[in-house]
Amino acid sequence: MKEKHISVLLEESISSLNLKEDSVIVDCTLGYGGHSSKILSKVKKGFLFAFDQDSEAIRHSTNRLNEIGTNFTIIKSNFAYLKEKLNELDIHKVDGVLFDLGVSSPQLDEKERGFSYHEDAKLDMRMDKDNQLSAYEVVNNYSKEELSRIFYKYGEDKFANNIAKKIVEYRENKKIETTLELVEIIKTAVPMKFRKDKHPARQIFQAIRIEVNKELDVIEPALEQALSILNIGGRVAVITFHSLEDRIVKNFFKEVTKIDEKVKGLPNIPEEFLPDFKLVCNKAIEPSKEELENNPRARSAKLRVIERIK
Repeated sequence: MKEKHISVLLEESISSLNLKEDSVIVDCTLGYGGHSSKILSKVKKGFLFAFDQDSEAIRHSTNRLNEIGTNFTIIKSNFAYLKEKLNELDIHKVDGVLFDLGVSSPQLDEKERGFSYHEDAKLDMRMDKDNQLSAYEVVNNYSKEELSRIFYKYGEDKFANNIAKKIVEYRENKKIETTLELVEIIKTAVPMKFRKDKHPARQIFQAIRIEVNKELDVIEPALEQALSILNIGGRVAVITFHSLEDRIVKNFFKEVTKIDEKVKGLPNIPEEFLPDFKLVCNKAIEPSKEELENNPRARSAKLRVIERIK
């Protein structure tokens, strides 16, 4: 199953990091090792640090990376602790950081993980199996107001309130145990005519997954840490998979690359007023037509890249 995983925007993200043979690189989202394998093959005199919370992914990727080289360390942690974990290893500066914020295909495809609305499994959706909060707790214990809020905020679903209402009504009689049980409840809350264009559970499952794993909460703090440890000329590349993630990254990069309003427009801006970072590309890089044909899951992916210039 792991071999089926196709890394999204692989060539574009790796080339955007501007790797040298002796580069020290951090892959904040190791997954099943697609991006990390490519990085490791290019930094033969450098070093790779890779973060992941998923023990199964770490086991698989350790074997995969060992076939390429031994100049890597895998850190079992959320990338929210990027700087702390690297400091523990006496690493204070790096040449590049990669974030691939999507859920890996094996996590989606292994039905027992409970990420998929196509397969029946226990409600789970934890990227880190040691996490106490799972989809089961969210669906069965959150109030109608809390459910409606996360469905609207994280799923951008216009039927958020009605779906939350149906869930609360259903669980008055029994707990909601499985993914397909939840899917059937969602279907009852969405008018038939809106089910034709896309699966009615897609955005709700996305919202629950984001809530369980606190995915959006950690992006900006992690980006701040990544930029703070970059060497001059070093780059941070971020692959996002939905508008909420991309908006956070886009706005953060815009903020740290803007020129101070007090001097904007001057013919010669003093060095101290210039930003420390620049955008490598003004617009997000999107998958090619060829990649979309080979990997439909790449359809919403966007890559943004930033570089430290002083």
